[in-house]
Amino acid sequence: MTERTHISLRVDGMTCDGCARHVTEALAREKGLMVKTSVLHLKDVPRALAARDTRGLIKLVAEEDTGRLLGAHVLADGAGEVIQEATLAIRFGLTVRDIIETFHPYLTMVEGLKLAALTFEKDVAKLSCCAG
Repeated sequence: MTERTHISLRVDGMTCDGCARHVTEALAREKGLMVKTSVLHLKDVPRALAARDTRGLIKLVAEEDTGRLLGAHVLADGAGEVIQEATLAIRFGLTVRDIIETFHPYLTMVEGLKLAALTFEKDVAKLSCCAG
């Protein structure tokens, strides 16, 4: 069910030719899957704040019942570093919980993937810098 394509997006005045996607929310629903999504804006990612570039977002699509990750969309400087982990998670059938429970170094963009996963359960804007 994994669809891999290359896309070019323009959001918040930023073009991302290195963005990747797997299954979109619309495609999953079209296929009859019940899904949930999370969207994390980069203003809530410590690395983006440190780099002073908070344009962009990370969106995750997961099966509602199992939490299995179906899709990830990353629009950010360094998206390629983040999408790599999401690609592996999707390929090996990992869940949102698996991502949350995996160590992600502080002050890296890939930490944003964990924060996006946490967004399914919490308002990450209210967490301290190192909570989670």
